[in-house]
Amino acid sequence: MSVSIQETHAVDLGLLGSLLTDDTFWPAETNSLAETGLSDSYVEGLILKTFLAVGTMSGRTLSEQIGLPFKVIDPILDAMRTRKLIAHVRPAPFNDYYYSLTELGQNRAQIQMKQCSYVGPAPVPLSDYVLSVEAQAAGLEPVTEQQLGKALAKISYQRELLDCLGPAINSNSGLFLFGQPGNGKTTIARCLTECLGQEIWIPSAILDDGNLIKLQDDAFHRPSPVPENCGKILKAQEWDRRWIRIQRPTVMVGGELIMDNLEVRHDPRSNICEAPLQMKSNCGCLLIDDFGRQRIAPEELLNRWIVPLENRCDFLTLPTGKKIQIPFEQLLIFSTNLDPNDLVDEAFLRRVPYKIFVGDPDANEYRDLMKSVMRGMGFSETPEAAEFMLAYYQKTGRHPRRCHPRDLLKQVEAFCRYRQQPLVLRPDYLERACLSYFGNL
Repeated sequence: MSVSIQETHAVDLGLLGSLLTDDTFWPAETNSLAETGLSDSYVEGLILKTFLAVGTMSGRTLSEQIGLPFKVIDPILDAMRTRKLIAHVRPAPFNDYYYSLTELGQNRAQIQMKQCSYVGPAPVPLSDYVLSVEAQAAGLEPVTEQQLGKALAKISYQRELLDCLGPAINSNSGLFLFGQPGNGKTTIARCLTECLGQEIWIPSAILDDGNLIKLQDDAFHRPSPVPENCGKILKAQEWDRRWIRIQRPTVMVGGELIMDNLEVRHDPRSNICEAPLQMKSNCGCLLIDDFGRQRIAPEELLNRWIVPLENRCDFLTLPTGKKIQIPFEQLLIFSTNLDPNDLVDEAFLRRVPYKIFVGDPDANEYRDLMKSVMRGMGFSETPEAAEFMLAYYQKTGRHPRRCHPRDLLKQVEAFCRYRQQPLVLRPDYLERACLSYFGNL
């Protein structure tokens, strides 16, 4: 989105949008094809493929499908009709028409589909995406103790944990969360993204040197509504429909992670590239859960992160062999049940400066956990249930975990429903649940 004389109007609107909202980046609506960064031939090909996939539709419906303003595509539609690629079917409201492909248009659309089968919102240039990430990452304000406490309000944790997590988040560098399983490391990591607050904008797809990279992923990107309560000025302010406003993403991967997930993946049949995980998590959080249990060696995985962690940028290779540089702007969290010192060498530990231990709950926290779970599941308050469990841990030599109250009471709940009786926490029911849950381990 380089600033030029012709683009002054668009840039001013973008600044206006960001000033009237909390967004640090606002994708202003484009007023011409030149402002989109796309060529006539590319947009024409996308239009042909969209008609082939959808069928007959009006020009304004097509505009919504590909995310480009009607005033931008209307001249292209006229040129395509002149060349007999599309034809008028019938009039449409607001000085528009319904269009359909001609036989020549269908043949051209098939050729375009073979070259690249992507159909959807038009892509944005890579340079626009890079600028958007830098603007939205730089817009992050330091997290306060109050914000962190609010983000973790729904889970149980030790108070001193806040003083460890807060500086780690504000450093915007990597951190290890380690400790025994079942104490909420993954849950804590998921909650941390809420501290970052503020929604962000991402493009549906990115285009660079003819390579299309699909970025938007429903598995990780949750749409967020565009604000409309800032007065008539903002209501009149439009945005580039190629961009989607989402909640800051949390991308979580576990033992299924392989090196291919961290590179641009190209499908030769569709000729569509899929963005790597670190690209999908930009301006959010990337959580590597169960680190050390992936199908690749920890050293191999960590070596992949050394340069991005040091330079805050990553280098990716496109199918054409071209290398591109993208921002590496996310909170990178490694969650593991193992000691980080046993997994990686000193060179990498230096680049992940925060190692935070998540320990077992003490007796008072465990009592509070039991009370909270009982209330949430509909059990009557039974303080002796927590005392029974604390005595059980002492007798068997087991360590309490934060997941135990929830897991054990679910078993008691299932047993009560099986017996068709009200939910009640009796010692023999808890003992039965312990025998089933822990077994003879």
